[in-house]
Amino acid sequence: MKFSTTLLPNCLGVLLWLLTLAVYAEDYDRRADVMTYMDELVAQHSFDRTALESMFRRAVKQSKAIEAMDKPAEAKPWTQYKKIFITPARINDGIRFWNEHAQLLARVEKTFDVPAALLVAIMGVETFYGKITGDFPVFSTLVTLGFDYPRRAKFFKKELTEFLLLCRQEKALECGNLKGSYAGAMGIGQFIASSYRHYAVDFNKDGVRDLWDSRADAIGSIANFLKRHGWTLQAPIGEFVMLKGNNYQPLLGRQFKPWLTVPDLTARGIAAEGLTSQEPFALFKLATPSGTPKIWAGYNNFFVITRYNHSHRYAMVIYQLSQLIRQGRATN
Repeated sequence: MKFSTTLLPNCLGVLLWLLTLAVYAEDYDRRADVMTYMDELVAQHSFDRTALESMFRRAVKQSKAIEAMDKPAEAKPWTQYKKIFITPARINDGIRFWNEHAQLLARVEKTFDVPAALLVAIMGVETFYGKITGDFPVFSTLVTLGFDYPRRAKFFKKELTEFLLLCRQEKALECGNLKGSYAGAMGIGQFIASSYRHYAVDFNKDGVRDLWDSRADAIGSIANFLKRHGWTLQAPIGEFVMLKGNNYQPLLGRQFKPWLTVPDLTARGIAAEGLTSQEPFALFKLATPSGTPKIWAGYNNFFVITRYNHSHRYAMVIYQLSQLIRQGRATN
């Protein structure tokens, strides 16, 4: 069967039309939902419309960010998640980082009443002490997640607005070139835009809140975040607890914020062994290699760590890594 040449122009037309659609699929500045969003930015925050259109025209869809959002490390079982971060390399590098920045960490600890070991552990988990800060373009990533990731679009659209406000506020930042995580988190401490705006500090007093190249600003900002969220010096963080009774299962993992007391457990016919503080706590469980979960009590300081990342696994790995780094440094 011969191919009719009279169909060629029509085929080419269809092909060009399909290619045009493919290009426009990433032309965010042409999308109706993005144009409405830009209208809102102009009306609510007095942004320049032409400048916004130029930025969105250069945004590139980050499909890998969407893929990563659907399989976060925090979704792994505790036994697997722990192995990612509690490693000899991360412990030893944490000790080395602490020794190299001992004076700075001591100043930050004294200023904010947040222990150096915890600050080091957070940097260790977030970016391996500044070695891996992410290679996703922050603006394009937030645009992608804000407009092409329906499950959390509201949150990321808000963070996109915060990022644009941050760029206007921090004139020293070259926002078009900023790189971060698949969720748009930035710098050594992996601050999302709203956290950057509200909790980042210029600890070295050079006039710039630089969370990439300034260890002083990065460490000070992490400490300020924890302090502003209620960190209390010398207060307990969390501990393993043995519960006896038949009514404690509904209490596990109900919320991050402390809401239970020993009298609350007693009133429910539950006996607890291992609680050494009278502070309120929340109960949660973590799997063990044997398959039998351990039950933990998280106090207010544990809750504060979860404000950094809303995960019991995350907070526990930070807590345990900080202890191992402190112990290792003390014995070296």
